[in-house]
Amino acid sequence: MRRLRILTWPVHGSYFNALARLEHDWYVPVKPGYPESYGGRGGPGSDLPDYVREVPADEVRHVPLDLVLYQAPRHMFEDAPQILSEAQRSLPRVYLEHNVPRPHPTDTRHPVDDPRTLLVHVTHYNELMWDSGRTPTVVVEHGVAIDPSARYSGELRRGISVVNEMKRRNRIAGLDVFLRARERVPLDTCGIKSEEVGGLGDIKYPRLHGFIARYRFLFSHMRYTSLPLAVVEAMTIGMPVVALATTELPTVIANGENGYVSCDLEELVERMCFLLDEHCEARRMGENAKALALERFGLERFVRDWNRAFEMALDLGGGELPEQPIPQE
Repeated sequence: MRRLRILTWPVHGSYFNALARLEHDWYVPVKPGYPESYGGRGGPGSDLPDYVREVPADEVRHVPLDLVLYQAPRHMFEDAPQILSEAQRSLPRVYLEHNVPRPHPTDTRHPVDDPRTLLVHVTHYNELMWDSGRTPTVVVEHGVAIDPSARYSGELRRGISVVNEMKRRNRIAGLDVFLRARERVPLDTCGIKSEEVGGLGDIKYPRLHGFIARYRFLFSHMRYTSLPLAVVEAMTIGMPVVALATTELPTVIANGENGYVSCDLEELVERMCFLLDEHCEARRMGENAKALALERFGLERFVRDWNRAFEMALDLGGGELPEQPIPQE
């Protein structure tokens, strides 16, 4: 498709790292001090392409754009009226929904209810569970752009999880599940504020996959979330995954083939111990995980699906932004 000029507020750094591989002209607004959603390219060490450009928020209204990509309610209902021109607010638009519905898993209305906005979900589970009203929807599954030199070795007889702010997110992040499993299995964890639960701290993204590649398996203990990118990234480097069988994960992990999934923690602990004792089996499952990840979550498919979504949004034509919804009781 033709090269587009797209404005967005990055929300998840690892997701935007993959999204930015679409060869369009990306503009990201920045503010002094780099507050939430205004962190730009991510600071020193960012390996984003040169066509991802920072724009001071108070100059955005002067940038010629073709499309606006919203990634949080505040972007559409608070930020857009403040930093976009009237013409920019009427441009074709996409709302990228990263999250599962809350507070209720089945009866939560999506904050965007607009037939002229394309709503993109990151998993089929999310599309199934959100009440999207009149808004046209499409699913674009994850893609990852990581250091191609990262290769699973699994020489450490330990498991690892990669979760940000586990203590704050508590039961949703499966903090209790992780702590119970760690009593019986050698487990480490890394991520933002992981030190609060005895973890290794935040491993910066360019180093992360080479770091976790030494561990025998990845443990995903998230109770309720979209498909964790950490799972897809681990599979991409050839790492087996042990995970709770929740949300989209049962469609990704097949027991005994590329890892193990279950809602029974006792079973998962047994499977972790098996992988710790059977390095060859762990490597075999890791190779299967890599093959699936490259086919299902490869960048080529990701880019193709996103370009198709942008074409759909352009066909919808945009128009006046929808009104902010009344909060649900």
